[in-house]
Amino acid sequence: MKRNRRNNFFIGWVGIFCLFCLCLPAQNQSGDSGEKTMVYLLHSDLLRFDKKLNPDAQIVEGNVVFRHDSVYMYCDSAYFYSKTNSLEAFGQVKMNQGDTLFLYGDYLFYDGNSQIAMVRENVRMENRNTTLLTDSLNYDRILNLGYYFEGGTLTDEDNVLTSDWGEYSPETKMAAFNRDVKLVNPQFTLTSDTLKYNTTTKVANILGPSDIVSDENHIYSELGFYNTATEEAELLERSVLMNGGKKLTGDSLYYNRAKGYGEAFDHIVMNDTVGRNMMTGDYCFYDELKQEALATKRAMAIDYSQEDSLFMHADTLEMKSFYLDTDSAYKHMYAYHKVRIYGEQLQAVCDSLVFSTVDTCLTMYRDPIVWSGEQQLLGEEIKVYMNDSTIDWAHIINQTLSVEKKDSVHYNQVNGKEIKAYFKDNDPYKIDVMGSVHVVYYLEEEDSTMIGMNVSETSVLNMFLKERKIMKIRMNAKSNGVVYPMGQIPPEELYLDNFAWFDYIRPKDKQDIFIWRGKKAGQELKKSERKSIPLPNSDLLRKE
Repeated sequence: MKRNRRNNFFIGWVGIFCLFCLCLPAQNQSGDSGEKTMVYLLHSDLLRFDKKLNPDAQIVEGNVVFRHDSVYMYCDSAYFYSKTNSLEAFGQVKMNQGDTLFLYGDYLFYDGNSQIAMVRENVRMENRNTTLLTDSLNYDRILNLGYYFEGGTLTDEDNVLTSDWGEYSPETKMAAFNRDVKLVNPQFTLTSDTLKYNTTTKVANILGPSDIVSDENHIYSELGFYNTATEEAELLERSVLMNGGKKLTGDSLYYNRAKGYGEAFDHIVMNDTVGRNMMTGDYCFYDELKQEALATKRAMAIDYSQEDSLFMHADTLEMKSFYLDTDSAYKHMYAYHKVRIYGEQLQAVCDSLVFSTVDTCLTMYRDPIVWSGEQQLLGEEIKVYMNDSTIDWAHIINQTLSVEKKDSVHYNQVNGKEIKAYFKDNDPYKIDVMGSVHVVYYLEEEDSTMIGMNVSETSVLNMFLKERKIMKIRMNAKSNGVVYPMGQIPPEELYLDNFAWFDYIRPKDKQDIFIWRGKKAGQELKKSERKSIPLPNSDLLRKE
């Protein structure tokens, strides 16, 4: 009898020991580590079995509560499969993990082994300030990731995002979206093919063809970042900023919508389809609120409003606006330094130029030279007055020289204190020269054969041109001069004192405008007191 009692006592202790050993691993495996733990039924109003309907399930009804590790699941009724550690929940399904993640729906299948919850119909996931709505959501507790595949909507304080497919991580606050992605913000709408979004930082990561549209402008990009809170964008892969008829493209763009300015880097193109002009370079800045712009690093401005497009290069191109939102608003466009201009019918060089919309005058400073066909005009300063986009008339001031090339030796030449040239359809038809005028002019037969050279001095000279060739010259009545036959021209009379033919400086094509060539020694204009160049930065104002 004693032996049996001892045996029973020994067996009991062995059983308790084994049970204790079995419980230890279970306790170590509890939590959300991803290892297998048991799903527990905590409460139901009714528990029953139906071997015919569902022989593997415990059928529970009324105020049903399950727990798996730190997750609690609530529903109206459920099938509980204890053997497979899973359950199906029906009606007013609620699943919460801690006090930050809540998941609602009409149906839930939960697998305690894989820790995957599949929620269907009227699904709502809430994570602090973020709500995700869909009809089909899978939530992986191990990865802490929810994803939908039949359309869904994610909202936070500022934005509403919709897409065909998406995923959201409550831990990292990162959301990813694919196919027909749309982000709606009170200030803009972003549509995309692929997008990532952080609900904490409010930064959208653009990973595919995307459009950001607001009342003010339109952005296109295939790669970059857009901060929906600060409205700052950093865009790559030839992104585009469109504003009215203006389009800015660059290898990379920075844009601050709130402050209204942007920067473009490398191979930039700013195209104004309304004004029919464009600007290129490797750096561009644009302030749409102040209406200011700047381009440097191989900066080039192109005017294609006329049949003959003009290409202009300078170290820096800049635009400034004044008295905006008033009746006195106007703009200044600056080009500085080493300005070179090329068109098929017109070429020019100077150090700097300024165009003002006040008087539609373009002023060229410091050694400006203009060529048109075989014509060359130069002086200390050249003012060109525009009528719309065509030249009305030009004023050349001080140390002026007008040259027409006849051949490599003979040139028609006129100099004086000032020259006024008048244009029709951008072609000069009359040139007036005033003040101490000196003339070297070749007389011709009807077949253009030169028969003599006229050397004259006068106070006023009028030249009349056709197709950029001098057809007639008229001098003041008090003029004096000499005509030499072609074979009897003294060598010293062939050229005026300030004659120079600057063909070696002249731009040859639109690529040649990037290569600066200065005057040869001894061909510079005389030193004189000249106007300051009115550049945007007062530090750049200089006198010669």
